[in-house]
This record gives sequence, structure tokens and C-alpha cells, in this order.
Amino acid sequence: MKFTDQLNRSINLAEIPKRIISLVPSLTELLCDLELETSIVGVTKFCVHPSHLRKQVTVVGGTKKVYVDKVADLYPDIVIANKEENTQEDIEAIEQFCPVYISDIKTPDDTSHLINALGDIFDITPLTDKLKQQLNVAIPIDIFDGQTVTYLIWNNPYMTIGGDTYIQSILSTIGLRNVFDHLDRYPQITIEDLKATSPDYIFLSSEPFPFKDKHIEELAGHLPQTKIVLVDGEAFSWYGTRLLKLGNYFLDLAESVHNL
Repeated sequence: MKFTDQLNRSINLAEIPKRIISLVPSLTELLCDLELETSIVGVTKFCVHPSHLRKQVTVVGGTKKVYVDKVADLYPDIVIANKEENTQEDIEAIEQFCPVYISDIKTPDDTSHLINALGDIFDITPLTDKLKQQLNVAIPIDIFDGQTVTYLIWNNPYMTIGGDTYIQSILSTIGLRNVFDHLDRYPQITIEDLKATSPDYIFLSSEPFPFKDKHIEELAGHLPQTKIVLVDGEAFSWYGTRLLKLGNYFLDLAESVHNL
């Protein structure tokens, strides 16, 4: 069986994969929600959803440093990776002994494309079709009114998100305008950049850097007119089924920000 991943690479499989290794936390959760948990034999140390899984299967390292020998010892039928989260070096090493499906997610439409592919690979299209329908209504549209925002993912130096990221697509969907959407990927910025753009909001993500209240105080001293809040990084960056488990998170966020 021949499939194409999201980098347009050919993936050849002799049969439906029975032993899966996931190197992407959000996709580990997605695979479990597609009733494939019992087929997962390896995950990364960052695969925290579902919380019990890391105790039941082999941890093969982190997303950026995979222990390739551990992967090989598990005899996987397929490894699920991501262009952004995993390194080319690790992927090329794993491909010497196992097919690797590489995802590349920048928008919710990319997530739908991936779910289609998983449906075909694992022969579970009824499940994936149902899941796509649920995801289509998971993100509330235009609950903000075009206010400007800077979304920070790192401290010292400050790093934000550009216009070619999944986070950007979520911000845009809920009605916010990223002041750094003209930049690519995850650019470094300074306090001076923040002052010059003077966003209505600054969102401080819980991951990969765990911003705290003290960081709100630090930034507020420089930008007293900007509303600065801590946000759930998983809500904005975990493509897959995380969106279905957030309840009214985005609506509650909009209300709390409006009331600041």
C-alpha cells in the first residue's frame, strides 16, 4: 500500500500498521482518540495526553532528541512525526528501518488532511469522518473584533509567532490580528518592538516557556495600556483532538480579556 505524507513523500506499507510510535504529543492524543491506543508502542516524554500512556509504553526520548536505538528495538510498523517538532537527522535515521509519516500542520485544514490520511492508513475512515465533523465546529469564529495581539512563546529572549504557524491560524479564526503576521515562523522580538506595535493584547503561553504572573508584571511596566494575560498553550498550538476537550475556553478567554 502506498500513501503520501504532508511533505508529499511516498510511504510504502505492506499492511495496516499494528505497532505505532508517535513522536508528536498532539498526535499521540489524536491516535488514542481514534481508538489506536493499544497499537502504540512508543511515545516521547512530552506526550502527556492521555496521562497514563507513558507508564504503559516505551518512552523513546524527546521530540528534538529521539533515541533511535530505542525506536528500532520496538520494531514499529510506522512512526508518526512532524516537520516542525522533530529533527531531520532523527527522521532520516529512523527511515533506515521503518516508514515515517511526516505531518506538517499550519491550519485546521491541514489537520483535516492529516486525519484523512490516518483514516486511510489505519482503515478507520468512519471514525476519522466523524472526528472531522466534530472539529469543524470546535473553534468559535470571530469572538474578538479584530483587536491586535502578540502571542509570546518564549522569554529571554522574547519569541513570538509569525504568519505561517498553526497558532496564527487559531488567532485569526477567533478574530484577532497578529501584529507580527508579516514575519515567518518564531521570530525573536524586543521590548522596543512591542512598544512600537503597541498591541491591544499580549498572550503569554503556558508552553514551551511557562509564563507566570510575574512576567505579566514585568511587561505591564513597559506597556501599561496593553492587556496582558496568561493563555493555555495547548489550546492554541495542539492540533488534533485537544480542541474538543477545551469546553468554552476561547469564549471564556474573550470574556475575561474584555473585562480587564
